[in-house]
Amino acid sequence: MSSSQQLLLGEGAGGAAPVYIEDVFSTWLYTGTDATLAIPNGIDLSTKGGLVWIKNRTTNSSFGGNHQLVDTVRGLGTTSGGSMISTNNTDASSGTNGYNASTQGFSSFDTTGFTVKSSGGEVYSGACNTSGVSYTSWTFREQPKFFDIVTWTGNGSNPRTIAHNLGSVPGCVIVKETNASASWAVWHRSLGDGYRIVLNSTNGRTNISADDWFGSSDSTFTSTNFSVGNNLNTSGRTLVAYLFAHDAGGFGASGTDNVISCGTFTIGGSDSATVTLGYEPQWLLFKRRNSNSNWQLVDSMRGMTDNGSNQTDAALYPNTSAVEELRGYANPTATGFVYHADGTGVSGDPYIYIAIRRGPMKVPTSGTEVFSAVATSGTGTNNRVITGLGFSPDLILNCTRGSSALDRYTQDRLRGLTQTIYTNTSGAEQTGQGIYAVGTLNMSGFTLGTSSGVGFNSASDTYVFECFKRAPSFFDEVCYTGTAPTAQNLTHNLGVAPEFIIIKRRDAGGSWFTGSMFTSTTVTRAVLNSNSDQDLNNLYSGQSIWGGQPTSSVFSVGTGSGANASGGTYVAYLFATCAGVSKVGSYTGTGTTLQVNCGFTAGARFVLIKRVNTTGDWYVWDSARGIVSGNDPYLLLNSTAAEVTNTDYVDTYSAGFEISSTAPAAINASAGTFIFLAIA
Repeated sequence: MSSSQQLLLGEGAGGAAPVYIEDVFSTWLYTGTDATLAIPNGIDLSTKGGLVWIKNRTTNSSFGGNHQLVDTVRGLGTTSGGSMISTNNTDASSGTNGYNASTQGFSSFDTTGFTVKSSGGEVYSGACNTSGVSYTSWTFREQPKFFDIVTWTGNGSNPRTIAHNLGSVPGCVIVKETNASASWAVWHRSLGDGYRIVLNSTNGRTNISADDWFGSSDSTFTSTNFSVGNNLNTSGRTLVAYLFAHDAGGFGASGTDNVISCGTFTIGGSDSATVTLGYEPQWLLFKRRNSNSNWQLVDSMRGMTDNGSNQTDAALYPNTSAVEELRGYANPTATGFVYHADGTGVSGDPYIYIAIRRGPMKVPTSGTEVFSAVATSGTGTNNRVITGLGFSPDLILNCTRGSSALDRYTQDRLRGLTQTIYTNTSGAEQTGQGIYAVGTLNMSGFTLGTSSGVGFNSASDTYVFECFKRAPSFFDEVCYTGTAPTAQNLTHNLGVAPEFIIIKRRDAGGSWFTGSMFTSTTVTRAVLNSNSDQDLNNLYSGQSIWGGQPTSSVFSVGTGSGANASGGTYVAYLFATCAGVSKVGSYTGTGTTLQVNCGFTAGARFVLIKRVNTTGDWYVWDSARGIVSGNDPYLLLNSTAAEVTNTDYVDTYSAGFEISSTAPAAINASAGTFIFLAIA
């Protein structure tokens, strides 16, 4: 137990400042440099304490693929011996099995993350910072009702009570001896009383009555203590335990939100299982409970998609040094996940899991936290890195500026980067198109694919990438399957009622249906891939897209195939007004200069406008291409037309944006009705 834990007991409760998942957990991807490298993941390890778990994603040679764990309680190690321990082997923490702490491995635990040293001479070659090697790091901060670290020295007593400061009954406890070779012992609340399982093994659960790893009964696991027996309390042995909470609340503005769950599910007849958590997960660890299988670990940063059983989830295996591979294990939903056995299980197989909630949970306070536009010229080079966004994007809209007859690409994290839809067409989602747009996401941008195709990186053209981050009160995304002839309510995590919703069928052709200005009886409807007006009934007779007024937790779709065909797959993008960050609204045109007040302080950096009482295109401006007092380039989302650069329709205005008197009827007709989305 760390000394800082006593300071954490009341945090987030009893009137203290709220705690959010982004304060205590991070998945951070990085590329090694062979030089000192800071990882600014925003987690305070220096004063709060915690665990860093690192995995080399691309190689398992010369021990470089080992999972490497270092924590603040055991420290960085001595000059001759490091403190890394590996989940895929039984090794002790020592200089021969880790690194030379004076020159390699970890440099420091920081208030905003951690720093790694040069990798030169590492015994575990490529352990955490070899030049050009891709790594993932998972950081768990010590925090009541989330995660705790406890160390002790064995004294031979049986059983022995160990105190912890998790502040709730643990959902899972993982123990490792650190000064001797020994397996990783795992207690999980869903294994069954008297059972344990091994992290560095494929074996199923074992009854522990004979070797007595965790005492004689699960009842010894309480909100203040757990017990260990002979095998985890050998005299003179040093041990560390990592404790994970289960549905303990303690987070969010109310202090009651759950952010971590330790549970079980059973594979059904369709070789899948649906798990309800009450939140969308970002990190999942699985293991078949009763029979042999690898431990499976997926997360949303590396790739955990709502893409059926297609193999688009980037999986790692804590019990092996194997490289990352694409599988079809887990589809996140707004309330949990759907697990696909993917050839590793059969009907009736029970699994145990640990799930961690997706963030952020905090409402953004600045538009730069959640939106960035990048205007750039193509280079014609492969694997081009676009960076400097300030966040890892969840949705990217790519528009070619100089050429005509080129589609507007959309790709996003939740559907998977191999899946592309075009805003200017009604066509189905395209699979395997990652080479034509975004190849991978990074912590402050993305990498373009392996082709220099004209659609995204031709040396003879220019482009703009509109990048959005999911965040409460700003933007959310939901993937779902249709249920017609039954309408359905769909859960979202926006936290407020969405004001602008865009729905697109993925598995078949169908228009992009939008809804805005929702009331209890009416909705303004339009088609994103068309310049048509809001009266859809004249164009799609008998179709029912919207089922009712959205709320802070659900939106409703009717029975029409455009939004809810039986078995059809869909994506919905949801936007809302977030004070000082975004504004969804409408205005009535004047035909003269018109200022649209969005409540901003430094003007809009993104503006989307559509006339809805008659025909009108979907116009897009952004500050990366220019929202100035002079000419302002615009693109149309419903068209492949090249960018128009010689007009002055939208100008700067500190509280939002200004429509100029020269704007055409499609933007500012007197008495015309217009909807808009603006981002500061």
